[in-house]
Amino acid sequence: MTAPAVPRAGGPERGTLDKAADENFPVAPFFLPRAWREDLMAVYGFARLVDDIGDGDLAPGGADAALLGVPAADAEDRMLLLDAFEADLRRVFDSSDRSDGSDDSGGGPRHPLLRRLRPTVRRRSLTPEPFLGLIAANRQDQLVKRYETYDDLLAYCELSANPVGRLVLAVTGTSTPERIRHSDAICTALQIVEHLQDVAEDLGRDRVYLPAADMKRFHVQEADLAARTASASVRALVAYEAQRARDLLNEGAPLVGSVHGRLRLLLAGFVAGGRAAIHAIAAAEHDVLPGPPKPGKLRLLREVGVTLREEG
Repeated sequence: MTAPAVPRAGGPERGTLDKAADENFPVAPFFLPRAWREDLMAVYGFARLVDDIGDGDLAPGGADAALLGVPAADAEDRMLLLDAFEADLRRVFDSSDRSDGSDDSGGGPRHPLLRRLRPTVRRRSLTPEPFLGLIAANRQDQLVKRYETYDDLLAYCELSANPVGRLVLAVTGTSTPERIRHSDAICTALQIVEHLQDVAEDLGRDRVYLPAADMKRFHVQEADLAARTASASVRALVAYEAQRARDLLNEGAPLVGSVHGRLRLLLAGFVAGGRAAIHAIAAAEHDVLPGPPKPGKLRLLREVGVTLREEG
């Protein structure tokens, strides 16, 4: 689902959180209130770790598996790790209320990222469902390697992406049905953009997130995705899917104008990150096969300004 990052010093918790700098969009920027930043990073740590489990991108050495109580002999078994991770998540919601994340009975979460999440869950009255959705998406990744239709892909994004936006709204206390609908459109768009950036890498994992029906329409075979550079047909397919993502971003953009202050700037950053990534794909003439086209900071800032003006 996401690109692997070079392992960093500081243990599994620090190495996972440091990956926030590699995302297409700001995770917990400096201008937010400190309490929001802490809680958003706690949510990010969960989402990043579950993706790393599902993608096989955990730091070498089996430290995360050991923390989750998985024997070293099974440290490469992703489904077993996801089961253990879900069991540890259940401890976040089941253990007695202690603000420091500890538990008098010894039954609290084992992994430090889940211990970090526990006070956030308490403070923001978060429910298990969005977290379970992210785990379910990574389980699906172990079983489903291809998607027949765009609707099938959207159903996957409902698990793999949309819970993140819903958690942002919950953490900031701004959830409403309309905002959730707009947030879902933005998050699905960001997931599709990420898939477009990572076509070659995903194929290396034996995953194809380009809908088979669209590949057929554009006369693209899986062998074409393994080439060093994209053919005209592959470029046309990527451009088509990028336009779909752009339309979803536009559909969700009114979310930015529905809030105020620093949250408005954060949400503009999410939309702008997707738009800037789509621009980078277009600038590469939709040839995503040599590597993920990434936007520069100047382009991102420009898109933030445009988004704020449009949704002012």
